[in-house]
Amino acid sequence: MSKTTASGPAPSPAEDQDLGAAGSQLSTAPKEDLPNLPALGVIGWARWFWRQLTSMRVALLLLLLLSLGAIPGSLIPQSGVDETKVADFRKSHETLGDIYDKLGLFHVYGSVWFSAIYILLFISLIGCIVPRTWQFVGQLRGRPPGAPKRLNRLPAHTTWRTTAEPEQVHQAALALLDKRRFRAHLAGDAVAAEKGYVRELGNLVFHIALIVMLVAFAWGQLYKSEGNKLVVEGQGFSNTLTQYDDFKSGNLFTSDDLVPFSFNLKKFTGTYERTGPNKGTPRVYKADLTYSAGPYGKDENTTVKVNHPLEIGDSKVYLVSHGYAPVITVRDAQGKVVYDDAVPLLPLDANVTSSGVVKVLDGYRNAQGKKEQLGFNAFFVPTFGGHASGTMLSQFPALDSPVLALSAYHGDLGADSGIPQSVYQMDKTNMKEFKDSKGKLFKRLLRPGDSMTLPNGAGSVTFGKTVKEWAGFQVVQEPGGGWALTGAVAAIGGLAASLFIQRRRVWVRAVRGADGVTVVEMAGLGRSESAKVPEELGDLAGILYDQAPGAPDPDDPADSPDADQEPGTETPVPAEGAEK
Repeated sequence: MSKTTASGPAPSPAEDQDLGAAGSQLSTAPKEDLPNLPALGVIGWARWFWRQLTSMRVALLLLLLLSLGAIPGSLIPQSGVDETKVADFRKSHETLGDIYDKLGLFHVYGSVWFSAIYILLFISLIGCIVPRTWQFVGQLRGRPPGAPKRLNRLPAHTTWRTTAEPEQVHQAALALLDKRRFRAHLAGDAVAAEKGYVRELGNLVFHIALIVMLVAFAWGQLYKSEGNKLVVEGQGFSNTLTQYDDFKSGNLFTSDDLVPFSFNLKKFTGTYERTGPNKGTPRVYKADLTYSAGPYGKDENTTVKVNHPLEIGDSKVYLVSHGYAPVITVRDAQGKVVYDDAVPLLPLDANVTSSGVVKVLDGYRNAQGKKEQLGFNAFFVPTFGGHASGTMLSQFPALDSPVLALSAYHGDLGADSGIPQSVYQMDKTNMKEFKDSKGKLFKRLLRPGDSMTLPNGAGSVTFGKTVKEWAGFQVVQEPGGGWALTGAVAAIGGLAASLFIQRRRVWVRAVRGADGVTVVEMAGLGRSESAKVPEELGDLAGILYDQAPGAPDPDDPADSPDADQEPGTETPVPAEGAEK
């Protein structure tokens, strides 16, 4: 007959020590000792500081501080991302800008305080992991501890009597626990087994993965590069610094780190929803390229789409924007072509209403034969709503009814002043307006194939029948991305293992009683209280009971119904006075 004990007399100090040894090393967490303020001067304080730095509490605190420190980097313009926005912020908020500058909030990720948190977190994690790793390796090389003297003091416990020999019970227990993937061995008069080492392994993997992620992010920030390039159909790009429209990089990046490649934009294709609530939404958005990797690479064809970049080595080429480039031809007073090119214009809205400038810097002579420079403000709509619409805004992003509006200027564009200029803006300081017959600024609306003649025989401008398209590409080179992804996946896996896998121990003791009948005791202990430990122990006990069936108690009659009762169950006793 089996007996289940849930509680008992208070254990003696020796038994408490015995139970503590049985439950020891169920975790690789460092022992938490009360802080003993050092009396050894500098060395003592250094040891105390190291213990605090490598504690889990401080590691979590540093991780929280790192997360909080990243918030200003998302809300405040960063000098490494957009210098223009930083300059505008300083201009609009002079006092606040000075404070932010002193605190390093315009370059958060390169500031001293953010770097200090980052490095301290790195050291703290390493200080936590190294001793836990050695301790875990020692546990793997060792064996589960022997059974306590009183197994009935453990949270999950069951016992029964059997006619089987103690050696038979031990062998059956070893085979059963081995089959259930416990690490089991015979220690004295009991079998000791342990399972769930993956929990601690997952804990270590989680912390190691955090270090891998920190290293990968730091490496990526120091050696990253990011540049943008606008390419018109039929034109190309070579991955050199001088080819970029704008470029920024990490502190340790050099031009030698650029991956050598080049590509040509053969054609851009964009189609849009014509009807419904999603009218104007792109359906097809792709760029057909011919590219070559390395200085002597063969030309290959590919298609770049949104979120489907071209990958060449460590570089990724993303398609990020699109617009139109009307082909414009300018002739001087003698009819000589002084400008003939596609002019990329920048979109202003979702329907690709675009604006820009046309600059004729060299080769132009006016009606008097004097050298001058011409400038035109250009405004383009791919789908013109007509004069009746009363607005010069595109009605649809496709080239359904393209119209180009030009206003003309002449004089000196200031291109030779040595001051950098934007190709999309015109400095009108030394420019004069062309006047129409009414004395107003000379401007015209042109459709493909139309021309306009400048006043006073100054020449002409033709809007070509072809409207080319351009695509904006972002070239990103960020090493360490693969390691960061691997670290993130490993961290999630390790965290899941440490949360859902429980480390537990099981002991099976079989000894011969005074009456010659074998008494079997089974007990289980987990790192934390869980219903799974009693359930698993009951399952194991049931299987072992089948191999070592119960024997009747000496006080019970042979035909007692409890004689064959399985471990972990009890027969209800009728209440006094109940019917029999």
